Amino acid sequence: MKVLYDPETDTLNFILRDAEIEESDEVKEGVIVDYDKHGKIVSIEVLKASKHTKKPLEVSYEVLKA
Repeated sequence: MKVLYDPETDTLNFILRDAEIEESDEVKEGVIVDYDKHGKIVSIEVLKASKHTKKPLEVSYEVLKA
């Protein structure tokens, strides 16, 4: 899994796995979900990301215990 932020385009992209994108849907304004040929999610892109967070360059990662 990878998280990419592009300050030039102000886009935040959560890449869940490496696969060819077959279809993309804008599920909410500015939120695009990309799917592979089997309908599995490949990535989630947030447009105008700085509108949704005050610190787009700050990332916290945590694995919760079951």
